[in-house]
Amino acid sequence: MRFFCGIHHPSDAIRVPAAFVSVNAIRNRKSAFSVLGDWIMDSGAFTTIAKHGGYPEPVEAYAEQVRRWKSNGNMLAAISQDYMCEPMMLEKTGKSIPHHQWLTIWRYDQLLACKTGAYIMPVLQGYAPSNYAQHVKDYGDRLADGQWVGVGSVCKRNSDPGKIVEVLSAIKKVRPDLRLHGFGLKLTALQSGLIRQLLDSADSMAWSFAARMQGRNPNDWREAVSFVHRIENASYQHDMGFLC
Repeated sequence: MRFFCGIHHPSDAIRVPAAFVSVNAIRNRKSAFSVLGDWIMDSGAFTTIAKHGGYPEPVEAYAEQVRRWKSNGNMLAAISQDYMCEPMMLEKTGKSIPHHQWLTIWRYDQLLACKTGAYIMPVLQGYAPSNYAQHVKDYGDRLADGQWVGVGSVCKRNSDPGKIVEVLSAIKKVRPDLRLHGFGLKLTALQSGLIRQLLDSADSMAWSFAARMQGRNPNDWREAVSFVHRIENASYQHDMGFLC
C-alpha cells in the first residue's frame, strides 16, 4: 500500500515522498509549486458539499483546474467530484444513498467528457458494504480491469477497522481486480495488515488533527513528515478475524 500524505499548504509538497493536495488549496494560486515525488489532486468534495449541499459550479470549472495542474510535478490522478453517503451528508442534501451514488457517477461521466488529459479517479460510494457492492455494479464497464478507484465515506469509521475491512471486502468480492484507494484513513486503520493488503493506496491528514489535539502546530510540515515515517515503520496488526 502506497501512502499519500495530505497537506494544507502546497509548498509543503516538497517535504513528503507523495502528497495529497486539495484543489481548494491551489485554486487561487498564481504560480506552480514544487513537488518532491508523485501527488494526487483531491476535488475538495467533502468541504464543498458540507458548505453548499452540492457543487455550486459546473463540472467544467473543476476540469479547468485539472488541466491547469496536471503538468505541475507528476500528478498521478485527480479525484472525481463524488457525493459522500454518511448520514450527515444525506441530511445536508436531502437525498438518498442511491441518488448520491447516481450523482457521483454522473459527475464522473461529465468530467471524463471534458477531456482533461489527466487520469480521473472514480469514487465508489455507499454506507453499508452492500451499497458499495451495488455501486461497483452501477459503474459497469466504466471500470476497466485493474482500474485505480477511490473508496469514499470510510474516514468516519477509523475507530473500527473491522468496518472498513467489511466495505473493502464487499468491493473485492464483486471486482477483485480493482486497485483501491482509501480516503482519510488514520493510523488505527493503517496499522491493520488486512486493510493494507486490501488497499493499493491511501491518504490521510490525521497528523494535523493529532497535532492540534495535543497542543502543537497543526500546519507544521514536520508533523506531516513525522506521520509519514510512522506509517512507513508501523507494526501491522494481522486481523485474522476478517476474511475477504
